[in-house]
Amino acid sequence: MQRIGYLGPKGTFTKMAVDALFEKGSFISYDSIPACLDAVERGDIDTGVVPLENAIEGSVHLTIDYLIHQVDQAVIAEMTVPIKQHLLVHPDYNGENLTHIYSHSHAIAQCHQYLYKHYPEAELEYTASTGRAAEVVASEGVHVAAIGNHLAAEENGLKIFTPNIHDYDNNHTRFAVVQKKKQPLEVKNHPVTTQKTTVMVTLPKDFVGALHQVLAAFAWRKMNLSKIESRPMKTGLGNYFFLIDVDQPYDEVLFPGVKAELEALGCTLKLLGTYPSYNIDIPSPVCQ
Repeated sequence: MQRIGYLGPKGTFTKMAVDALFEKGSFISYDSIPACLDAVERGDIDTGVVPLENAIEGSVHLTIDYLIHQVDQAVIAEMTVPIKQHLLVHPDYNGENLTHIYSHSHAIAQCHQYLYKHYPEAELEYTASTGRAAEVVASEGVHVAAIGNHLAAEENGLKIFTPNIHDYDNNHTRFAVVQKKKQPLEVKNHPVTTQKTTVMVTLPKDFVGALHQVLAAFAWRKMNLSKIESRPMKTGLGNYFFLIDVDQPYDEVLFPGVKAELEALGCTLKLLGTYPSYNIDIPSPVCQ
């Protein structure tokens, strides 16, 4: 049985995504994104699932930078799931003033306007995950709250005091499924939205028209790019690489042509993964 690691504990959105995607497996939670990816690198687990991008807060830079700089793994699938943030409280809570509200930094940012309007005096405390925030509330009692999902409430015996507190309705997160040694995935019967390929492009130096020339190598071949993002190389100011998502599977004609053209410009292109992309709807019952 395949060993699948995820950003835990059990009440996280990552665990919800794992449950929705995989047909079966041995599921292991990790306290942080680096811990999960390191476990894949060591071979402790076969597959890792970590958050990659949120529609409101953008890319999860810790995931991207760790995949680029710390480990050697391929993205073998991705899934996009709706994110519904709720205010979770102790079952004995009856409307007392909240002194602290706990959650992951991205979850707190997704609910910024709600928190500013309704709980301006509460201290906002960051945790490693929304699931961990729910654990804290379960242990600390009625004067604190967490931001998380219905699964976190169920796992920790909390109640949903206010549902759907995120500032924007179209709140979705992309999760990356990564492996060091490729193995087939046993997934549920979800339709594949598209096939994607992610590449990393580095430049020899910053020069006039560099980005234009990189994009032109894809454009004239009519290869659609769904995302392009620059990140620092961590080798000095002004040194960046580009992450590019191409909406098609890797082939033996177009991609080698792009690589050859970019190498002629002094650039390098590295394949980070070619994979199916799933859009998964996860029902979110509101339980008091």
